[in-house]
Amino acid sequence: MVDVILGMQWGDEGKGKIVDFFAKDYQLVARFQGGPNAGHTLYIGDKKVVLHQIPSGIFHENKINLIGNGVVLDAITLQKECAAVASFGIDYKKNLYISDRAHLILPTHRALDKASELTKGKEKIGSTLKGIGPTYMDKTGRNGLRVGDLLDKNFTTQYIKLRLKHQRLLDSLNFNEDISAWEEEFFDALEFLRSFKIVNGEYFINEKIAEGKKVLAEGAQGSMLDVDFGTFPFVTSSNTISAGVCTGLGIAPQKIKEVIGITKAYCTRVGEGPFPTELLDETGNFLRNAGNEFGSTTGRPRRCGWMDMVALKFACMINGVTQIVMTKADILDGLDELKVCRSYSINGEETQKIPFQMNKLEITANYQSFEGWKTDITKINQFAAIPPTMKKYVNYLCQYLGVPIKYISNGPGRDQLLAV
Repeated sequence: MVDVILGMQWGDEGKGKIVDFFAKDYQLVARFQGGPNAGHTLYIGDKKVVLHQIPSGIFHENKINLIGNGVVLDAITLQKECAAVASFGIDYKKNLYISDRAHLILPTHRALDKASELTKGKEKIGSTLKGIGPTYMDKTGRNGLRVGDLLDKNFTTQYIKLRLKHQRLLDSLNFNEDISAWEEEFFDALEFLRSFKIVNGEYFINEKIAEGKKVLAEGAQGSMLDVDFGTFPFVTSSNTISAGVCTGLGIAPQKIKEVIGITKAYCTRVGEGPFPTELLDETGNFLRNAGNEFGSTTGRPRRCGWMDMVALKFACMINGVTQIVMTKADILDGLDELKVCRSYSINGEETQKIPFQMNKLEITANYQSFEGWKTDITKINQFAAIPPTMKKYVNYLCQYLGVPIKYISNGPGRDQLLAV
């Protein structure tokens, strides 16, 4: 049996904390897509740690953690990440496994990412410049190198062949930066990567399922960044939705049971792209500062806005979400009035559906207003004790979406989670 946790917005929904909370109920936690562009923030005691590629179950003793074949892996980032995990006294090598089919991010992938973004000018998508897109392009183009290739004695020859192909592309983009330091760091990190338990991920995970072990699949980014169903072309390069679990881990659809969708109590987005409920005023600044809305991977300030119910209901539909966890509800404590987008107006017509090409349309958000609860909810430890005005807000969301909100996060701490 496999349960899934994934983001329902544009990423940064607080998935790391929620996976960490639920991990105690599972024997295996697996990442199924994305790469070091993810930034899953956890608080261990009073210390903050950000995981980029390692599954968020790593801080639970005796939990198996798998980096699946759908992930694109940066060996340099992994080495730094492991050092951060080790500083908490965790023996990461004991329970961390890596699929041999996961593709490797090469130094030239990072260079191609940067060169491509520079050529787009005003049409840039806001890439994290981690080499994610070019790596997935090599995967679909059948050119890439995989973790299992590291065990081949001809790996260096394969690398040089692909590097030369990349260099021709870089030359055509007039990219002249010296990446020799990146390459030196990369080959040092490969020796570190070779020391891990590299497994055939699809057999590994299916054998665990056959043994009766419970698996938690951990998504990265968010549903509105899905390469097929997100706000294209301002999307990531992988399938962030529940369907990506099957291709990113090698499991059959009928093995999936619960799909747990994570949403903030408001909306944020990093980088370019459409954002119908964006607030470019004092309220937007309040949400950014109160919520510390700065990218955990890039440090970039996040764009902030009201909850978008049209996008959220779309995410529920394409993922088959069975329950919702709402994070950062405490950030709304200080507001007199709250709003949620109940529909869009496009060319004079009202709709509750996501259009084909959002970035080419003028979309007006139509709002439902709510009275703010003006109460510090961070000390509350039971849902029954939350203010009536907050219950009204939560009930509206549940009724609109047709999916129950089962948990509400009322602070960054590991235990600040209210069962509804």
